[in-house]
This record gives sequence, C-alpha cells and structure tokens, in this order.
Amino acid sequence: MSTLQGGPLSGLRVIEFGQIAAGPFTGMLLADLGADVVKVERPDSGDGMRDWPPFFVNEQGESYSANFASLNRNKRSITVDFKDPEQLEALRKLCGKADIIIENYRPGVLRKFGLGYDALSAENPGLVYCSISGYGQEGPYAQKGAFDVTIQAISGLMSVTGEETGTPVKCGVPIADFAAGLYGAYSIAVSILQASQSGKGAYIDCSMLGSVLGISALQHSEYYGNGISPKRLGTAHPRNAPYQGFYGSDKPFVIAAGNDKLWREVCEAADRPELIDDPRFVTQTLRAKNQKELASLLQQSFSRKTAGEWLKEFDRRGVPCAPINDYEDILHDPAVHQIGLVKDLQLPNGLTTRTVPFPVKVTGYDFSVYRHPPQRGEHTEEVFKEWLDAVDP
Repeated sequence: MSTLQGGPLSGLRVIEFGQIAAGPFTGMLLADLGADVVKVERPDSGDGMRDWPPFFVNEQGESYSANFASLNRNKRSITVDFKDPEQLEALRKLCGKADIIIENYRPGVLRKFGLGYDALSAENPGLVYCSISGYGQEGPYAQKGAFDVTIQAISGLMSVTGEETGTPVKCGVPIADFAAGLYGAYSIAVSILQASQSGKGAYIDCSMLGSVLGISALQHSEYYGNGISPKRLGTAHPRNAPYQGFYGSDKPFVIAAGNDKLWREVCEAADRPELIDDPRFVTQTLRAKNQKELASLLQQSFSRKTAGEWLKEFDRRGVPCAPINDYEDILHDPAVHQIGLVKDLQLPNGLTTRTVPFPVKVTGYDFSVYRHPPQRGEHTEEVFKEWLDAVDP
C-alpha cells in the first residue's frame, strides 16, 4: 500500500503543513485521488489532532487517534525540526520538488522560515501554493485567531441555526473547516490545470470566512433582496412549506414538499384534502407565509401513526422524506454500505476501524485506502531519499 496507480492526481507531489482540520482535509482529498501527499510535522508534537480521543489501543498499549485517522489516510509523514538549520534547508529543497503546498498556519508564519510562496516560487515557478486561514492573508482580521466555532459565529451561520425562539447554535459538523478544505482542494485542482498549460503556478488565499459566506449564497441573496437578515427557523424553510420536521407517534421525521404537486400528495396522505384549496395554502408563497398554522394542522394527523408508517407512505407517493438519524443509524444503514460509503481503515498499530471514503464516483477510478494514516515521522527517511535521492535530514 504505497502508491495509487492510475488515480486522477497520480504523479503530483504535495507538501502539507497542515494541522487539526482544514489543511489536513484538503490534503486528504488530494491523496484520495492519488497525489503523493507528505505531511510535515514537528518531531516533538506533530499535528495536534493526534492527541484527540477516541483512541484505538492495541494489546501492546499503542494508541492511535480515530479523529486523526479520519483526516490523514493515504498520506506519508515526515518530521522536521524547524530550529535546526540543516533540517530546514533540506525541507526547502524538498519543497522545490513539490507541485503543491498546503498550509494552514497563521499568515506569515512559514514566511519567517523561508517557506512562503514568494521564496519557494522563485525557485519553482510552477508551484501551486494554498494558504488556508481564518480571515485571509490580508485585511484587518488577518492576524486574528480563528477556529471553526468563531468563524461560524462571525459569518452569520450561527444566526440562522437553531430553533426560532432559541439562542444561536453552532452546526454540529465543523462546517467552516470543511468548507474551506473543499474550496482549497477545488482551487488547487484548477490551478494545477492552469500550471500544466502555462508553466506558471499560483498562490491561493483561501479563508474560512470567505468559504462559509460562499456556501451561504441563499442567505445573503435573501438579505440583499429584502434588506432583512434571515432568521432561525429550526427545521423549517423560509420559502417552502411543508418543508421541515414533524413528529410521528414515536419519533420525528422530515418531509420536503417543495411544489404544488407534492403539497397535494401530503394533504391526501394525511387525509386532509380540504387543505389543498384552503386560501391560506393554495400557493407555495402562501404556505411559507402561513407555515406555523400549516404545521400545526398537519401535526395533528402525523401524531396518529409512527414515523416509519409515514415515511413508507410518503416514499410511495414520491414525497421527499427522511428519518432524523443519529450517526449510529446512518452508518449502519444498508443503503450506505451498498453504495460504498463505508470502508475499512487499517491503523499503524495493526487495529482496524471504518471510514467514509472519497464519496464521489469517477469513471475509471475506484477509491482505495492505499496508505494507512501515518505515524508521526514514519516516512522521513523514505521521502527525502525518494524525492531528493538523499538521506534523512
């Protein structure tokens, strides 16, 4: 399990100065598609996520972080002491062999070590260099510290998350980190294509704030359209109804009747045909405007049967619907396994866990875990010898 032959990004060399989430996720997306991603870590600490529980501990007491494994499969790891001039110079030479560099340190940190874009691209003009940060490399917030929760707060995302009468709520998934990772990987792919055609690389300034605003297109278009900030609506939708969560007699479920045809199906399923032509609900706009009254009327019917019975009926009628799963539910759903969204992942200590693989299917390419997530510094000698025909720095 050393290389992926025939992957879309096979042959590309990537240096990742990544820690915790956004940078490592970007690197893993490239590694999953076949790029040779080398993670640079400090000898004494490494990526801080290595210390995040839960841990898989083998019989010899060797532990490995499940969180770290989830973001670092298919990579190699080297350790470099930035305070050692010889090791640092060897690292600069290694960067000279890279096609792509990913980093998510605070702006300016790597530049102090001669590892910024200007210095490295002067020797390697085709280099694609992606910096991921909270607020971008310039501007009044550039040096401001950032974590996922602070970006969710400042971006407005938390203001539209949670129940209408409740307080702002953080999305349970670290969406700012992962949105930045996706934007970063996408921008890298575009820039590599450009570099292959022109010979000139690019510098990518990818901010978490910009990424969250980018995926909030409907919310900022709503603000610009009517001059009012969008509000929290729980599971409801500002322009569609019924498009939210309801309770069966046993547990909750969701339906999404986003047009008139689906609305009629919901009324007939709920045995409330009189609602179809009710003047409060005859158009999608009116249903959204009067959705609290609508939800109350429908809930009276939905309380009479189990969620499973309602889901079966709505599926029969073609109304989009779903149970409100927890992660145990969805990760054991046979449909998820049938389409390959759960795979085995071997850890360096010999234990095996499971992982969600690269989730997009591409013709001519089958995802595989061709490298286990690495031990810190596991590939130091191997990478320097392979890339520079040299020994361990």
